Amino acid sequence: MEMAGWCFYELCSLSVLTVLIPVVFPLIISQISGAATEPPQGWFKSVMGFDCVPGEMQLYQILTEHTIKVSGTRFSPLIWTSISWALGLILAGPILVFASFHLDYGFNQHLIAVGAVAAGALSCLPTGVFRTVKIFPLYIVLIVIAHSVAFTSHTRHLGLMLRGLVGPTVLKAKFAQRRTGSGLISSCSTAVGGLGAAAISAFTYHMLRRQEKEGDENHFLSLWIVTIFGGLKWLLGIVHVFLTNRSVSVTIPSDSELHLLTIFKYPHAIGTVISAGFLSSFTTIAVFIAVSLFLIGQICFKPALILYLWLIYFLIPLISLPLLHQFQIRIKADASKMQILGFILSAVTSAICFYFHNDAWRRPVVFVFASLQGTAAALLHSYGRVLVLDCSPAGKEAAISMWFSWMRAIGGCVGFTVAAVVPTRLQVSSGVAFCCAVVGGVVLIYGNVTDYGGAVAAGHVKNDSEKGSPVVGLESRSVSKELESP
Repeated sequence: MEMAGWCFYELCSLSVLTVLIPVVFPLIISQISGAATEPPQGWFKSVMGFDCVPGEMQLYQILTEHTIKVSGTRFSPLIWTSISWALGLILAGPILVFASFHLDYGFNQHLIAVGAVAAGALSCLPTGVFRTVKIFPLYIVLIVIAHSVAFTSHTRHLGLMLRGLVGPTVLKAKFAQRRTGSGLISSCSTAVGGLGAAAISAFTYHMLRRQEKEGDENHFLSLWIVTIFGGLKWLLGIVHVFLTNRSVSVTIPSDSELHLLTIFKYPHAIGTVISAGFLSSFTTIAVFIAVSLFLIGQICFKPALILYLWLIYFLIPLISLPLLHQFQIRIKADASKMQILGFILSAVTSAICFYFHNDAWRRPVVFVFASLQGTAAALLHSYGRVLVLDCSPAGKEAAISMWFSWMRAIGGCVGFTVAAVVPTRLQVSSGVAFCCAVVGGVVLIYGNVTDYGGAVAAGHVKNDSEKGSPVVGLESRSVSKELESP
């Protein structure tokens, strides 16, 4: 039940940073940001000369045009969303420091998880109450902060489950059991999380098309309903907190103010946070948003085809991840190798986007590359989380997960911003994404980042001749206490 609940939360929450913030919020902001001006080629043609539906071209134009005026400066709904996202990340930093310490050493970790999910989910509900763009940064900031804290708690919880499965330390000869278990749990979680993201995508499409059939060109009310649905779905994820009552024995350090700096004692964790956190998130979000804008505004893909594209992107991990997990077991690959595979797939798709940015893309080819990129994004998300926990010392999972959560959100925000700043230049976004994918792989390879090396440094592995279960990374000047954890 505990593992099922952990995966259920992913089903409820994965869509927050993949669909709700980068897709739904720019759409709803665009409905009240002001009217778009007609492009030079008119509403019936794209800049590449393809025939377009006027309504879809108007929606694209209002998303990318700088129609929001604040203090003499103009922003597009996409840029306005990225600014709000960045502000949320800035404010999330100190809150994460506080929350992570109490997740590791407090007595009410479940209250932190419940409070974060509830605060974020409830912030989605009133988005349509005030029809002004100036209130939306508040909603987005609250959602970003809440999601960062909740994701930290959720990632830490996987570390506790792994300790419950294989113990705080494992023999070197049996480390493969920990590797297999962590990969299976995280892969299943990511796969079902794609179902939640696909549900939000399909519901968004349904509400937009329904409003058009009724002859209403303003989709504000329909998109508000989508955010309410997304918030309520996220709120359901609270259930997973109550499906466990795990007690672990940890030690409270005397130098608690250095909890934030724990990661700097573990080089493998630093490399993981940079590659699996920032670079992987940047690459996947940049490609996803840039290609979506390109297909809508320049190739003029029909809305139904965009929906099919997104469904393939989010649902393909249901097939590809279980197969790749079996492949991982057969070749005895670690989480780092699976991360490198994800970066290779992302590099291939972004390179092809860069090279063929001036060509007409055929539907079958687009769907094939949606499958590749969807698999890449799922690999990077699922095995990045596994790798960061292998590098986290027992009792300090939240100290490392905090950095992973924050850097992952920063990477997504920066990737979204790059795509939003140059919406008509796919070659820029895909080129930068390609470079980040290559750098991510290089960091893992030349940084010698492996799950086994990280686990040894974090004290999760002992030699076959050793007895006992030493826990590395916890200070000796401490008081042992029994803590409840979600």
